[in-house]
Amino acid sequence: VRPVKIAMEMLERGIQRQEAVSELREHYLVSEEKAELLLNIAKRESDILKKADSDTISLYIGIPFCPSRCLYCSFTSYSISGYRHLVESYLEALKLELSALNDIINEKAYRIQNIYIGGGTPTSLDAASLRDLLHFIEYSFNLANLEEFTLEAGRPDSIDPDKLKAIKNSKVNRISINPQTMNDSVLKIIGRKHTVLEVLQAFNLAREMGFENINMDIIAGLPGESIEMFEKSLREISFLKPESLTVHTMAVKRASRLKEEVENYCLTTENEVSEMVKMAQDYASSMGMHPYYLYRQKDMLGNLENIGYSKPGFESIYNIQIMEERQTIIAAGAGAVTKVVYPEENRIERAFNVKDVEEYIRRVDEMIERKRALL
Repeated sequence: VRPVKIAMEMLERGIQRQEAVSELREHYLVSEEKAELLLNIAKRESDILKKADSDTISLYIGIPFCPSRCLYCSFTSYSISGYRHLVESYLEALKLELSALNDIINEKAYRIQNIYIGGGTPTSLDAASLRDLLHFIEYSFNLANLEEFTLEAGRPDSIDPDKLKAIKNSKVNRISINPQTMNDSVLKIIGRKHTVLEVLQAFNLAREMGFENINMDIIAGLPGESIEMFEKSLREISFLKPESLTVHTMAVKRASRLKEEVENYCLTTENEVSEMVKMAQDYASSMGMHPYYLYRQKDMLGNLENIGYSKPGFESIYNIQIMEERQTIIAAGAGAVTKVVYPEENRIERAFNVKDVEEYIRRVDEMIERKRALL
């Protein structure tokens, strides 16, 4: 799942690069190209991880609502149209949990290095709710040491000028606008309720409003997408010039609709998805980006991986921390998982929040106590 950890440990043990390549090839059966990739990413991550002190943490905040559920999705995510009556109650419960976490953070004298608001799609909230949540976060927590504040704008059909204005007027300094594909026919297959034109409009609007750190996600191997169509997606993204690009390989996840209906879809072959991933690497390089984090999941096509690329200086610190597990991440919201890291013991303890929105609202005090006991 986290193969860069292996390469990182080799570097930390002082193993020379060529010896590390040989061990990765002979012991882990990794190709020379992948071994070099792992070591390059490990070196890049190591330089960033060194900058974080032992008392810094990351804060994750989950918004489990989306405009619609994608074919491949297995995240904690509920249709905003069907759950709108619970949004206010959910946000009140979330604020209650965040207030308790702030008390714990102050008691432990932690310093917040990164905040990540994910989901779901945080921008499925209306502009007033989003503005109120961001205001609450900024006035509740001590953010004097904050380096990175990411908000997943995610779905272009959830973005409008009022929401972008609310984000721009906050301390958020990194957003994601995620097309997954730039082909309308494929968007329809995967259950996305937006068009390529809406992706372009959302991205250009964000640029006009002054956002200077935008990530985009793309998926290699989506049902119905040929190699030529995938290259069209990469070409259109390259015209937009985002600061970072995350290239996911299609995974048939256990809790996804795709898993339940897989016989109805023609999945991309191993050779095709491998060619797509290599093509994405070439396009990222042509955009001046380098790979800076990598992870794998079960049931990925071609047994491949997800790779984050960025321009120098735009690497997401949070993404590196969550993958390398060197920093405690305190998480709030339905389905959120808190991970407390004990580096001296090479040990991690976790506290899980319930996934169901109604259960979370009803049992938020229990979620707080789980983290209080752990921390």
